[in-house]
Amino acid sequence: MNTARIVVLVIALGAGGVAAYLASGYDNKPAPVAQVVEKLPTVEVLVAKSDIQLGQAVKAEDLLWQTWPQATASSAFIRRDSRPDAQTQIAGSIARVPLMQGEPIREQKLVKADGSGFMAAILPSGMRAVSTEISAETGAGGFILPNDRVDIVLTRRLKNPDGPNGQTGGNDLILSEVVLTNIRVLAIDQAPKEKDGQNAVLGKTVTLELRPDQVATLSASRQGGTLTLALRSIADASASDGGPEEQALKQRQTGVNVIRYGVQARQLTSQK
Repeated sequence: MNTARIVVLVIALGAGGVAAYLASGYDNKPAPVAQVVEKLPTVEVLVAKSDIQLGQAVKAEDLLWQTWPQATASSAFIRRDSRPDAQTQIAGSIARVPLMQGEPIREQKLVKADGSGFMAAILPSGMRAVSTEISAETGAGGFILPNDRVDIVLTRRLKNPDGPNGQTGGNDLILSEVVLTNIRVLAIDQAPKEKDGQNAVLGKTVTLELRPDQVATLSASRQGGTLTLALRSIADASASDGGPEEQALKQRQTGVNVIRYGVQARQLTSQK
């Protein structure tokens, strides 16, 4: 009986010693080494504090400095280390395009008004703003919106000199031709932008962005007949019209739709 007790006691002592050893070994394990994350170099750039609409006068409180990764900071961004007073310097500028909240400010998207009106401020250098009357029939049913691109078609009605028996009279001749292509719409009536997601504007006046030579073409065409705006697809709205030289060549070789006695025919005109 005493022997059994001694054996149990020895086993208990052995188990206790093993437990103590394991505990001391766990406590002595080295603490895990914390990973050191390398901090990327950053710069502070000027961004829009809230959405800025087209034509809105920018105030200093509309802007703020935001930390930006230096590796992705474009040279066009305004940096605090190089222009610490940019907020006050830019105040009073007009937004040429809409700016979203958090978007970095670029000088190309702003223009100093210097007392000029809104339209003169956002108009690109060398371009002119010219207005002409439209209706639902001549303005694509009201689906032309600011910043869309259009072609301008001139339709004229001419008296037919080839009447019966050589006499003057008979059905009139109706001629149509494209006089201007890929023209940007600046505003419908006095609205230079879409409002509340609208997809149609039934306006009475359209303001177009034209080169000086195109202004003369539009003015002469307006007196010569009825102008119709043909809305261009967004897929080819960015296509260039080739400038004044190519435009003049196209006008010399343009096709004219002639309707004689109710029958439509296409004639090519060549001006030398």
